[in-house]
Amino acid sequence: MARRPLPRILSSGSAQLARSREIARTAADSATDVLHPLITISRGLRKLAATARAKWAATPKERRGPLLFLVAACVLVVALVPYGPLLALVALMGAAAWQGRERPVVKTGPDDAEIARLKGLYEALVPYLSHPEDPEPLFAHGGDWAAVFGDHAFDEDGRITRLRISYPPYFTDGEPAARARIEQLLHAKSGRGREYLFDWDEEGNRLTMRVLPALPTTIAAQRFVTVPGETVLGFTDADAVQRTVPVRAGEDTEDAPAVVWRTGPRSTEPHLLAVGQPGSGTSSLLRSIALQALPHGDVLVIEGSGTGEYACLVGRDGVLAVECGLAGALASLEWAAHETERRLIAANRARQAGHPAPEDTRRPLWILLDRPTVLGHLAAADGRPDPQDLLQVPLRHGRAASVTVVVAEQFDSLDALGETVRTHTRARIVLGPCAPEQIAAVLGTAPHTTPVPDVPPGRGYARLGTGPVLRLQVPATPDPYDDATSEAHRRAVLDLLPERRTATADALDTVPGSAPEPALEPDLDTDTAPTLRKEPGTTAFPSPVPAEG
Repeated sequence: MARRPLPRILSSGSAQLARSREIARTAADSATDVLHPLITISRGLRKLAATARAKWAATPKERRGPLLFLVAACVLVVALVPYGPLLALVALMGAAAWQGRERPVVKTGPDDAEIARLKGLYEALVPYLSHPEDPEPLFAHGGDWAAVFGDHAFDEDGRITRLRISYPPYFTDGEPAARARIEQLLHAKSGRGREYLFDWDEEGNRLTMRVLPALPTTIAAQRFVTVPGETVLGFTDADAVQRTVPVRAGEDTEDAPAVVWRTGPRSTEPHLLAVGQPGSGTSSLLRSIALQALPHGDVLVIEGSGTGEYACLVGRDGVLAVECGLAGALASLEWAAHETERRLIAANRARQAGHPAPEDTRRPLWILLDRPTVLGHLAAADGRPDPQDLLQVPLRHGRAASVTVVVAEQFDSLDALGETVRTHTRARIVLGPCAPEQIAAVLGTAPHTTPVPDVPPGRGYARLGTGPVLRLQVPATPDPYDDATSEAHRRAVLDLLPERRTATADALDTVPGSAPEPALEPDLDTDTAPTLRKEPGTTAFPSPVPAEG
């Protein structure tokens, strides 16, 4: 049996319906655009009328008569004033348009996904913040999370960025282990990979958790606004310190909160210990300290790793020596011990005679040691004394003699540091990714934040004496002779270096393979970076000789 074709109206009806819907939708949109002012004014008039009706209902009956008389008097005055009715109409339309405008929707609470996250966090805290004998527990399975969670905020991904938790008074918030369990749980449930700050209010039984923004890494080596005896170790959070210094961050100038370390005879933390992982930025920290110390003092550098990280300092004014070998390091440290004793004797004689201390005893002397434990292993194998033994006099009496010792070491060799170094280095810095237990072992206490696994070079924590633990970002001070150093950072470091003492050493300012420098700085292979040798107890330095190792 042959099929009959469908009627034309049925075959083309769907296309006509779709076209009709499109035409109707377009006409409705056009009408809405044209009539939008009228719709806005109508909405505003309804709101004004509703407000007037509510105020009339809230007015007591004995006051309604005077109110009507006042309104009638106002209407009469407006009617008698020239152009009064027109101005009143314009004012009414303006008020209606303002009241009828479309306001953006303001979020007044968490959405369903955020509520689910808060409920999950509440249930996870129940085993830690509840007690079976509590008649009215704040934390109980299936309890009200809104009663203990306040001031909560979320990021674009729905993760918690700020939260205030009220906990019961019987929780042992004075025990570090109990605090650590809660902080670890909140860190895991709120999202890893971010740095959280935990602020415990023991008096009010409240814990505030918030996500900290990353410290800026755009601040490079530069001349900081400080006085002699002050060294900028790095930069931290704005609410952690009270002092800011003007800095250049990229192409902008801003005031950055700085961690300032004060040295000298009145310093309570005259010596510093920096510990980190390989590539964490401890050498960059020592270069930054050396560049800040050279305008006002003398610098002696001992490099145990022998990688030539401080070749840019060789031969500079104020740099007494840069030693990479064991023999030169022992001779330099022996001279430093004798120099400390000489300064003490000279200052004591001057005070006994009623005279001020000599100028050469007041000029700061900085001893920078990078990985001294490596030299200690070499000395033990060669039957020589440990270089750390020669640091006892500078460490114990350096504050009175204006001698400052800065030691940088890695975590894997931290146990090899001598007791004298550990005792007298009260200013501490930890750089690079490390566990909270490692930070507490160096700084003496754990930080109030959660360390993140991936950090840029120079990022860590600092603690000066018994002060608080501060987040730290060291100014970018890379080796200018490293091929991986950018041109901007290389020029920033070279511009801060003093002039060289000899014309033959000017060639060290050019990195092999980079753009040629002016005529005073010819190329030189940095693989044979020279080291200045010095006899103990003298201030004269012979010509450069090749570095050992």
